[in-house]
Amino acid sequence: MIGYYVHHQGRGHLHRAQCIAAHVQHPLTILSSLPKPQSWAGGWVPLPPDETDAPVDPTARGRLHWVPIRHPGHRERMGAIAEWIERVDPALFVSDVSVEAATLARLMGAPVVVAAMRGDRGDEAHRLAYDLADALIAPWPQSLPEPDWPPHWHAKTLHTGSISRYDGRPRPRPDVDGAAARKEVVVMLGAGGADVTERQLDEAVRATPDWSWTFLGGPRAAWSGDPWPVLCRANVVITHAGQNAVAECAAARVPTIVIPQDRPFGEQHATARALHAAGLATVRETWPPPHAWTALLAEAAAREDRWKHWSFGDGARRAGRLLTELTLRPTRRLACAPR
Repeated sequence: MIGYYVHHQGRGHLHRAQCIAAHVQHPLTILSSLPKPQSWAGGWVPLPPDETDAPVDPTARGRLHWVPIRHPGHRERMGAIAEWIERVDPALFVSDVSVEAATLARLMGAPVVVAAMRGDRGDEAHRLAYDLADALIAPWPQSLPEPDWPPHWHAKTLHTGSISRYDGRPRPRPDVDGAAARKEVVVMLGAGGADVTERQLDEAVRATPDWSWTFLGGPRAAWSGDPWPVLCRANVVITHAGQNAVAECAAARVPTIVIPQDRPFGEQHATARALHAAGLATVRETWPPPHAWTALLAEAAAREDRWKHWSFGDGARRAGRLLTELTLRPTRRLACAPR
């Protein structure tokens, strides 16, 4: 049995877990405070929420990320994970992503795999989780590594390329009869929050009368559970630099404008820098002013498709094969006594 912790922010962590699970040759149980998807037929451990507006020492003086003192929800959450590990004795525990869940699993003697994230992960909490992990899964290509990682992290990292639920999915046939006279730009902001305002979106629409704008998530539209058909018909997609959003644009092989949002540890800005360096997407650090949009959309639409260098199409299969191999690996026995 494999346990797989899924973070509740956005939907990308859950999509990735489901993709990888389809290629694992062992039962896999997801532990998360997200609602269980109807499509998920495997084990599921619901975790209580542990957020609070007034946390007390949530970082344990900078050693961890989220361990608020005397918080009943957090205690119940950690207890549920510990109870499952004690009862099931999993062959492997995957954290995507929580330093605390990874550390708890390793303290209980379970081998741990951590889903790596871009950005500055040199803080003490990330170093703890990445150091104790048996393996790291990096959903980006090895040709675009994180520049500041120590060698021992690289040595145990599997670079899978991006992982998308749409890898290998056929593109829908274009609706020639219903094709719009204007080019279509799709703004995909997803379920994880957005830094752009409705006013900024309205100004961009008014500034580009030759373009038809469609919105997925954000302040102007509801989040879409399946944006694939819309992505495939778009001439240009505008999105943030979250791992899942970039992976879905890459799977669709669609010209993309990436505008990173502010996230902890500079994750999205690090991803945007990698995409820019490799010429994979048109990158802007902040939302452009209205007068810049006409030229920016033209620039993006004319970009050569290079997404194959980011999205190999088999990232989930590579990750699933690693997890399967790790469950079969003999336990290392070291000549030391317990303390």
